Amino acid sequence: MGIATISRRLEGPFRAAAESGSVPMEPLPRFMSVRQVARYLNINEKKVYSLVNEGKIPASKLTGKWLFPRDLVDQWILESSHGGLLTDRMIIAGSDDPLLARAIMQVSNQIQARALIGCTSTSTQLGLSLLARRRADICALHWGPAEESLMRHPALLKQYAQHHEWVLVRLFLRDQGLIVVPGMWTAESDISDLFSSEVRWVMRQEGAGSNRFLQEITTRHGLNPAARRVTCQALSERDGASMIAMGQADVALGVRATAAEFGLDFIPIGAEAFDLAMPRGIFFRTLFQKLLEQLRAPECQRLAQMLGGYDFKELGKLVWPT
Repeated sequence: MGIATISRRLEGPFRAAAESGSVPMEPLPRFMSVRQVARYLNINEKKVYSLVNEGKIPASKLTGKWLFPRDLVDQWILESSHGGLLTDRMIIAGSDDPLLARAIMQVSNQIQARALIGCTSTSTQLGLSLLARRRADICALHWGPAEESLMRHPALLKQYAQHHEWVLVRLFLRDQGLIVVPGMWTAESDISDLFSSEVRWVMRQEGAGSNRFLQEITTRHGLNPAARRVTCQALSERDGASMIAMGQADVALGVRATAAEFGLDFIPIGAEAFDLAMPRGIFFRTLFQKLLEQLRAPECQRLAQMLGGYDFKELGKLVWPT
């Protein structure tokens, strides 16, 4: 039984009788029990447990009992109806990107108060946790070299029970590397020079895709990441670049576009894939399609050329499952 069937059954005999007055509609608590949510959805309790085990229905287990927040159950029904096409809000969590942030602002300006699209820069892994808990609709992610993304990105998603409901959509490839103070890097410089005690590094939080890229750099060049002199922590690539621009640090992990945005120098290391993970229904949502249209629009394409380091050959392509 799918969610569409459940939605239709909400209009079944119990609700009809309750609304006609023949059966009194008891007020439901803010947190419903298995029995109460089964009655609310007009399904049997066995089906409720099945939905819980599949990670489909919002639920929390406290003192050995399952509780179902009524507001989240209502939201779950609304978002699942018609594939989510009519839902008027979309929250994107996960990794940061200057072009994506710009496109989101442009869509928000176009739709005004008719709908909400927003972005919160967390980290790849925190973004996936928010997606799994239905606190976010989409997670932006990057996790290592572009050539390994079709293996690494699905592997990240498979760590979550809800992964069978998700898809991966490619936005673009990006030049990834190190953002540095202007003039610091010369033709004679070597990566190992950046690991001296005089160079101040920005550290990223646990779960950030940039940290994964740091592992690639240090392994490739036989360097010890613990040898870095870390002076501050950033919660996004753009946050790290701003710390360099303000004189708080000399080096941060990031992409070419972020370095250009802040007028900093960039040391290219390699290319990475920037993908979006989301439930299948989100892909067809009007707000998501508007976002893809905005990224394809001439204004965004011109900005991408100015920032540099983007490859749009697979923009909007469903890359997993294949």
